[in-house]
Amino acid sequence: MPARLPSWAWVSGLTVGAIAAVAVLTVQADRGPHPTASVARPSATASAGAQPAPEASRPAAVPEGSGTGRRVVYSLGQKRVWLVDASDAGRRTFTVWPGTVGPDPGTYTIGTRTEGATTGSDGVRIEHIVYFALQDGVSVAFSNAVDGSSPPPPASGAKTGGIRMHKADGDALWAFGTTGTRVVVVK
Repeated sequence: MPARLPSWAWVSGLTVGAIAAVAVLTVQADRGPHPTASVARPSATASAGAQPAPEASRPAAVPEGSGTGRRVVYSLGQKRVWLVDASDAGRRTFTVWPGTVGPDPGTYTIGTRTEGATTGSDGVRIEHIVYFALQDGVSVAFSNAVDGSSPPPPASGAKTGGIRMHKADGDALWAFGTTGTRVVVVK
């Protein structure tokens, strides 16, 4: 009759085997693909001239000379907006499609806000309209298309002051840019 192994030997053997299996699986998993976070970027449907500047691989830094404290910063040259909190940290940045009439560099204050959908000067249904400037008799405001689309190319000679953004960015700016919030426009 064969000798019988004590129960502690069986438990020890199974434990060593389980640890070895976990070690092998860990090494194999380490060699495989690793998940990475990615940011979905909606594609623009307008012509190349109307598209916002392409997103950088790293978030763009808040422009120097844009002041301090809680504010919205709009760069005319970069076609980009930053939502900056009271500690001067950029909480969100995104590209925009400017209208044909833009504000001069300077500091403005958000005045009127219109949440409900209306028709923009280009015939597109827009929402989350945040007015902050008047330039050459044209109201300048941030907004987004209700359907999330990019604006069509403006008609020749049309004066449009809408600064359009993707829908998610419009939602974020609407929540951040309450009446009285400063808007700093830089070159």
